[in-house]
Amino acid sequence: MIKIGDFVSVLDEPISGKVISINGDQITIASTDGFNMHFMKNELVLEESDNSLVPSYEEVQKNLQHKEVYRKKPKRNITRPKEKNVPAMEVDLHIHKLVKSTKGMSNHDMVTLQLDTAKRQLDFAISKRIPNVVFIHGVGQGVLKEELRYLFGRYDNLRISDADYKKYGLGAMEVYIVQNPRS
Repeated sequence: MIKIGDFVSVLDEPISGKVISINGDQITIASTDGFNMHFMKNELVLEESDNSLVPSYEEVQKNLQHKEVYRKKPKRNITRPKEKNVPAMEVDLHIHKLVKSTKGMSNHDMVTLQLDTAKRQLDFAISKRIPNVVFIHGVGQGVLKEELRYLFGRYDNLRISDADYKKYGLGAMEVYIVQNPRS
């Protein structure tokens, strides 16, 4: 409730002053700049009166002792599955898994198809933030394996290793995609 003598501020304006008259909902203030200004009651906010004192440090401490002190709850540890437990995405690059028939395809065409498939699947894994991809290339003469190493070497943030020997033998390599590389 605003009354004569109160110190008020104007909403949405950097104006404040002392109330000198009230006529219904219209209030006249003497601004701190020395001007008499008229405002509607809903445009003003009551400030602290001039005779209020700022509490001392001791008073504040005494009041704090009487109030309950709320403490933050300790954070619960969120258990996340270990990355080793996440099954790796498998990409089988055996040519008979990629095409129905190799009739009319040269060895170069086959290796190119296998490499294109590997690149497409690796780009998919990176875009979907899949951490591990196992590329099954087979044993053979090692041509595809070397081409894959060259392809993966052109990517940043990849770690390449032989895949699990018990599961894949010598015919597969595992690519670990580093999700948050350090600069």
